[in-house]
Amino acid sequence: MANTVILYPGLTVSHFVPMVHLAGALADHGYAVSVALIDPAVNGDPAFRAVVARAVAPLIRFHALPPSEDAPTLSPDAPFIPRYLDIVGRHNDRLRDFLRSFARGVHAVVVDSLSVGALGVAKRLGIPGYVMFTSGAAALAAFVQLPSVLAEVRTRFQELGDAPLELFGLPPMPASHLLGELLEDPESDTYKATVIALYGIPEGDGILVNTFESLDAGVVAALGDPRCLPGRIMPPVYCVGPFVGGVGIEAKDRHECLTWLDGQPDGSVVFLCFGSGGSHSAEQLKEIAVGLENCGHRFLWVVGNPFNDDQAKQFDQDLDALLPNRFLARTRGRGLVVKQWVPQAEVLRHRATGAFVTHCGWNSVLEGLTAGVPMLCWPLYAEQKMNMLRMVGEIGVAAEMVGWQRGLVEAAEVEGKVRLVMDSEAGMELRARAAAHKEGAAAAWSDGGSSRAAIARFLADVDSRQPQTRGDR
Repeated sequence: MANTVILYPGLTVSHFVPMVHLAGALADHGYAVSVALIDPAVNGDPAFRAVVARAVAPLIRFHALPPSEDAPTLSPDAPFIPRYLDIVGRHNDRLRDFLRSFARGVHAVVVDSLSVGALGVAKRLGIPGYVMFTSGAAALAAFVQLPSVLAEVRTRFQELGDAPLELFGLPPMPASHLLGELLEDPESDTYKATVIALYGIPEGDGILVNTFESLDAGVVAALGDPRCLPGRIMPPVYCVGPFVGGVGIEAKDRHECLTWLDGQPDGSVVFLCFGSGGSHSAEQLKEIAVGLENCGHRFLWVVGNPFNDDQAKQFDQDLDALLPNRFLARTRGRGLVVKQWVPQAEVLRHRATGAFVTHCGWNSVLEGLTAGVPMLCWPLYAEQKMNMLRMVGEIGVAAEMVGWQRGLVEAAEVEGKVRLVMDSEAGMELRARAAAHKEGAAAAWSDGGSSRAAIARFLADVDSRQPQTRGDR
């Protein structure tokens, strides 16, 4: 019988989807893969519950852990990180019982980077425990160093403003571009929980990262240097990506936006999409609309609930009322506005897509890179500001919508930046670098590619850690 690997994915779309892709890769190597799931209902986001409901795959078993009756739910009205860690902690006993239920034992457990509190469950059972880090290697390098940096800084990070922060293996980074949770009061529950979560990431026996070697080789080398994590041991890092695209059951009908794209010229459409959790104010939506109308280019724009609305609700607003008067009528034919969701990876791979306005979530970054599409960066939350710095700087495939720093990207900037990426020589250079990274991403999962080799090294490491007897099973 095949050896069993248990995956324990995160409770958001961006953390869940890469783990399911990893499950497929392990199943392809002959492993029996079971995915342990905390009840998706703890996340009020309907997009997350929909993704989980679709996530079926051959050779992969999904197991719902018994619900914790007293567990809280994730909500936009409550601090995210403390509540998330609380939910994971309340399910540790249920995860332990699930791991014990395997008569032949469990070969390894892979937990999401926000669920590192569950590593102790695996270790007490004598099972090797690994971490799946769903962002890039640069974010990983920053995250593992931040707890010690925070301990040394005598002032609040919020007071540092844009002062450059020096982290080993990374270019100087404005303190303001760190995780928003670290800019809060050091005595707050959010700040403390975030530090605990970051500190736990290197506690795994290894870290699998959703990236590919040619994109992040320099950072990965820095992660292997003892100076990156003085006083602690950094486990092996495996670049196993890019894991991109949706998972599970595909829609029976092709999405209307793809049919619309079929009728557009090659490379002519600007695609705007801000992730499952991205939203803007009504004022900001109007600025985007005016900029798109004035730029003269074709566009496909995914609009979510304005951020003063309940993000857990289905989008029920009238687009005509939300956008400038007669905007949809004036742009009909060269523009398409869609509510809440489109198959993003398919849109980016479509021959008509010429540029991508993105919130810089790492999954979106990878989907843009694997499609060879240049980007315009508009970070919103989490590590997206750090991702933006790399895309604009070292990777060189994007320009920045700088208005996000003032809280409003004005119509003139939307118009100007779209023209830059679509019409200018600078835009052609971004496009050429994006095309090169597309080739690098494809090579990573080709025969003999770096990500295939990384998966093999990871599985060899798992095999080397198998004890003769297990712990307190």
